Amino acid sequence: MSQSARAKRMARHHQRTGRGASLNLVSLMDIFTILVFFLLVNSAEVQTLEPPRALKLPESVALEKPRDTVIVMVTRDQVLVQGSPVVSVADVEASEGVVIEPLRAALKAQTDRALVRAAATDLSAREITILGDREVPYRVLKKVMATCTEADYGQLSLAVMQKEAAAAAVAAGP
Repeated sequence: MSQSARAKRMARHHQRTGRGASLNLVSLMDIFTILVFFLLVNSAEVQTLEPPRALKLPESVALEKPRDTVIVMVTRDQVLVQGSPVVSVADVEASEGVVIEPLRAALKAQTDRALVRAAATDLSAREITILGDREVPYRVLKKVMATCTEADYGQLSLAVMQKEAAAAAVAAGP
């Protein structure tokens, strides 16, 4: 028995719509890939400055996060620039002047690197972070800071361990 044109059309329609819905996984994978890259790129902004285990930093209630700068570490034994030993603390204490020449030379070498290339002309934009062990005498840190200023770094930051605000309020007293 032959079917009418309407019945044929309805049968084709039911065949077309009767199939299960399909999911286009290629588009879904593209979206997830873009999402992963977005999260990876934006998670790089959150950065903590991890001091080596040999350093015991003083504590503070600092709220600002450290920026990407040149790092000078002052341990109990050595002064390091970007992880490379420059001079011993004993030599710094024994020196007469305020400026430490080996440290000054190492910092001048850092000026040419990509880290401070954007601030090559603006002295106030050059930043340096000093990580000093809490056992290091202040006179050594004072010489290190004076040398950093002499090496044309305009912004000096001393790294500290952040302590909780509640403990700081108790320690500060009324």
